[in-house]
Amino acid sequence: MKKRSLGFKREINFMLSGKQFLKFAIGLLLIFSFSKSEAQQKFTINGNVKDARTGEEMFGATVSVKETPTIGTGTNAYGFYSITLPEGNYNIIAQYVGYEPKIINVNLTSNLKQDFLIGEIVRELNEVVISAEKKNENVSRPQMGIEKLDILEIKNIPVLFGEKDVIKTLQLLPGVKSAGEGNTGFFVRGGGADENLILLDEAPVYSASHLLGFFSVFNSDAIKDATLFKGGMPAEYGGRLASVLDIKMNDGNSNKFGGSGGIGLISSRLNLEGPIVKERGSFMFSGRRTYADVFLKLSKDSSLNNTKLYFYDFNLKTNYRIDSKNRIFLSGYFGNDVLGFGDTFGISWGNATGTLRWNHLFNAKLFSNTSLIYSNYNYQIDIGLGESVLKIKSKIRDFNLKQDFTYFTSNSHLVKFGFNSILHTISPGSITSDNSNDLNNTTYSDRKSWENAVYLSDEWKINSKFNVDFGLRATAYSILKFGEYYNYNEKGDVTDTLKNLGGGIIKTYLNLEPRLSTSYILNETTSLKASYARTTQNIHQLSNTTSGSPTDVWIGSSNYVKPAIADQVSFGYFRNLKENKYEFSTEVYYKLLANQIEYKDGAELNANENVETELVFGKGRAYGIEFLVKKKTGKLTGWVAYTLSKTERSFDRINKGNYFSAKQDRTHEISIVASYELTRKWTLSANWIYNTGNAVTFPTGKYTVDGNIISLYSERNQDRMPASHRLDLGATYLHKKTDKWESSWSFSLYNAYSQQNPYTITFRKSKDNPEKTEAVQTSLFKIIPSVSYNFKF
Repeated sequence: MKKRSLGFKREINFMLSGKQFLKFAIGLLLIFSFSKSEAQQKFTINGNVKDARTGEEMFGATVSVKETPTIGTGTNAYGFYSITLPEGNYNIIAQYVGYEPKIINVNLTSNLKQDFLIGEIVRELNEVVISAEKKNENVSRPQMGIEKLDILEIKNIPVLFGEKDVIKTLQLLPGVKSAGEGNTGFFVRGGGADENLILLDEAPVYSASHLLGFFSVFNSDAIKDATLFKGGMPAEYGGRLASVLDIKMNDGNSNKFGGSGGIGLISSRLNLEGPIVKERGSFMFSGRRTYADVFLKLSKDSSLNNTKLYFYDFNLKTNYRIDSKNRIFLSGYFGNDVLGFGDTFGISWGNATGTLRWNHLFNAKLFSNTSLIYSNYNYQIDIGLGESVLKIKSKIRDFNLKQDFTYFTSNSHLVKFGFNSILHTISPGSITSDNSNDLNNTTYSDRKSWENAVYLSDEWKINSKFNVDFGLRATAYSILKFGEYYNYNEKGDVTDTLKNLGGGIIKTYLNLEPRLSTSYILNETTSLKASYARTTQNIHQLSNTTSGSPTDVWIGSSNYVKPAIADQVSFGYFRNLKENKYEFSTEVYYKLLANQIEYKDGAELNANENVETELVFGKGRAYGIEFLVKKKTGKLTGWVAYTLSKTERSFDRINKGNYFSAKQDRTHEISIVASYELTRKWTLSANWIYNTGNAVTFPTGKYTVDGNIISLYSERNQDRMPASHRLDLGATYLHKKTDKWESSWSFSLYNAYSQQNPYTITFRKSKDNPEKTEAVQTSLFKIIPSVSYNFKF
C-alpha cells in the first residue's frame, strides 16, 4: 500500500512542477510586458467580432489599425481580440473575407471594450469568394501545414450520395488521402487513420464514419468551420501523431429564429436555431437520418425486407452570456448506426460527446476557457444462434478537464498556456448469451489510464518580416491499476498476470514535445516557412483493413506497448498572384516514427484478452512534397492539388527487418476541384481525382495439403492495387430567394464516366480450370446520381 501511495504522489508532484513552471514562465512574461509598458502610456482595446445577422462570434476575423497596418491580430476561437496602443485617436478595422469591413474611430484614453458587427457582402456574379481568410493570411501567418475550411466553401462540391461532407472535402487537399473509395477515413502525411485527432467542440470523436465509412458523422448544417493541422501542430493540441481536425459547431442565431434543411434520395436533415434571450443566449439543434431501410421493407424479397440499414445523428448547442466577462456553452452530439440481416446478424455502433465550457475574461488581455468534456464510442454485435442471441460489446470512454488561457501580452506576443487531464476507460469487450446453456459468458476487464499535459506557446512577431510560433508540451501517461495486465518475454509470451490491483499507478510515460513554426516574409505576396513538431500518441487502434471498420480494437499504452512518437520537419514556399486572386504553395516534409505497431501474420485481434501478443513493434518514415494552386475569386473558382509521397515501416519480425511500404502508401495523388457560376440561378461544379493504388500483399504461389489449397505469401505489402480515378459532376439551382425563405435544388453524378475502381481483390479457383487461381476485383460504385432539395428560412 505504501508503495502505491508513493507512486501516486510522484505523479502528482510531476504535474505540480509543470504548473509551477507555467506560473514562473507567465510571471516572466508579465514582468517583461510591464517593463515595456512603463516606457509609454498605453491602453488596450478589446472585444468580439460578430456576424451582424446571427450574432455568432467569428473565429479568425482580422482586427487591425488603419494608421499602423503592421499592428493587428486575429480573433480566437470565441471571436475575442485584444490590441494594445499608445494613447491617441485611431481607426480600427474588423474584416473577414466575404463580409463588409467595419471601421470604427476610437479616441483611446483608457482601456476600451469595443465589439464589431459585420455583415456579409452582397454577392456579385464576378466576385465569388471561397476562402474565409484575410487576403494574404496564407503568406503572413507563421504556421504551415494548415487547411481551413468554411462550410460555404464545400456546398457546391459533388460527393457520394450528394451529402455535403467536411471530411470528403479535406480529402481533396494535398497531403490528405482517402482511406478508400467513397470512404470518410483519411491519412495525413503517412499517418494511419487512428493517428488523426478529430475534435467536435473539443470532444474527441473516435469513429468519424457512418454506414461503414460512406458518410461522416459531421452534419454540415451544424458546423461553423473546420481546421486541419497536418504540420507544425500548435502546442495546445496533442495525443495523436499525424494531424488534428478541429471542428466547431454553430452557436445558433441570437437575433431571430430560423432554420435550414434538405430532403434527399436516401437521407434528410433539419437544422433549427434561435435566441434563448435575444443577443445574450441562443440554441442550435440539428438532426438527420437515412431511410434506405424504409424502401427495403417494400421489397417482396424476404432477405431484403428484413434488412436494417440506417443511421441517425443529432447535434445540440446552447450558450448564454452571463455578463460582459462570463459566458457558458453546452454542446453535444449523439449518433448511431444500425446494420442487420433479420435475426441472423446485427451490428450497431455510435458516438456520444458532450462539452460544457466557461469563457471568462480576467482583464482586457487575459482570456480563459475552461472545458469539461465527455466522449464515448461503443459497438455491439448480435449473432443469432437458433433460439438464443450472442452479444459482443466493446467501448472506449473519456472524461476530460481542459483549461486554456490566451494572453495578449503585446502586439508582438500572443501567449497561450494551459493543461489537460483525461481519464481513459477502454472496455476490450464482453461476450454474452441470453441462453446460459450455450456458452460461458465472458467479460474482459476494463483498462483505465490517466493522461495529463501542460503546454506553453508564444506567437512572436519579431519584426514586419519575421514571425515565430514556438511552444512546449509536456505529457504524462499513467497506466492505472484497474483490471488485468500482463508481463511478456521478448517472444511475446505471457510470463506473469497482474490481477485485482485495486488502484494506484503501474507505470508513467513522460514525454516532452517541442513545437516550432517560423515564417520570413519576402514581400507582401511571398514568404518562406519552416516548422518542427514532436508528437506522441498513447491510444492506438488495431485494424486488419486499410479503411478500418466499426469493430476495430482500441488499446492504450501499457507496460508492453510504448507510446508512439513522431518527429516532423517541413519547409514551405507561399506566394499569391494577381492581387491575391491566386494562391500557390509547396511544402516538403520528412517524418520519423518510433514505436510503431503492426500485427503479426495471421493475428487475431477481436475478443483477444492478450492482444499484445499479436503485435510487433518497429519504426517508420514518411516524406513527400505537396503542391497547391487555388483560384479564390471570380466566376470560376477551385484548386489543383498534387502530392508525391512515400510511407514506409520497418519491423524486426517482418520482411527480415527491411523497410516496406505501409498499407496507406500511395506515390501519386491528384485532385482538381472547380466551381463555375453560370448565372445567378445556376452553379456548376466538378472534381476529378487520381491516386496510385494502396500497398497490399498478394499470394505468389500455392500448395495442396489433404485436398486443401494453401496460399503462399512473400514479403509484406510488395504488391499494389490498381490506380483509381474518378470524375464527379454537380449542379445547384437557386429556386427562390427572399428575405425570409431560400430554396435550391442540388444535382450530382458520382463517378460520371463509370470507372470501376478496385475496392478489394480476392483470389479463387478458376471456374474453367480448378488447377488455376484467378484474381477477382470488386468495385462498389459505378455512376450514382443524386438529387436533393435544400431550404433555409
